[in-house]
Amino acid sequence: MVTIKTERLLLEPLGSKHLKTVHKYASDYENTKYMVHLPNKTIEETTDFLQRAEAEWKRDKPSYYEFAVLYNGRQIGAVSIYLGDDMSGELGWIISKEYWGQGIAYEAAKALLEYAVKHLQIRHFIAHCDMKNIASYKIMEKLGMVRTGIHGGRKNKSSDEERTEYQYELFI
Repeated sequence: MVTIKTERLLLEPLGSKHLKTVHKYASDYENTKYMVHLPNKTIEETTDFLQRAEAEWKRDKPSYYEFAVLYNGRQIGAVSIYLGDDMSGELGWIISKEYWGQGIAYEAAKALLEYAVKHLQIRHFIAHCDMKNIASYKIMEKLGMVRTGIHGGRKNKSSDEERTEYQYELFI
């Protein structure tokens, strides 16, 4: 089992054992208002997502890695990397709103980026966010990523409004 440790965090494979805590933040509008695939409306949606993440961890060569973010032994969010065919990786994260502003998302994303370089040989990283998600694009910039695109047509799950999306990239 892959785990990643930082000064304050433990990243472990995300799975069904995290159902209660994941559903709490994944179904919260304020926590997910800028996200394309969230909020989840039912516990079944969260269960299905976690079962897929668990199944992916069991593959010989996963196409993505979803990690639970544990802080003081408590699961408070997740960080992920989805692998492209071109040896790129798309980073993503979510942290429960009770823990915003503490540098946890940055710490988790940085640790996953370093893991991906060392163990997955990824050298090109991509991340996207709603243009109003200032905290998220500040994390991308702190990671050394550069804004490489501004695109319309983003559709967040919690809104019928068409949004603008920022794309960031990092080449190592």
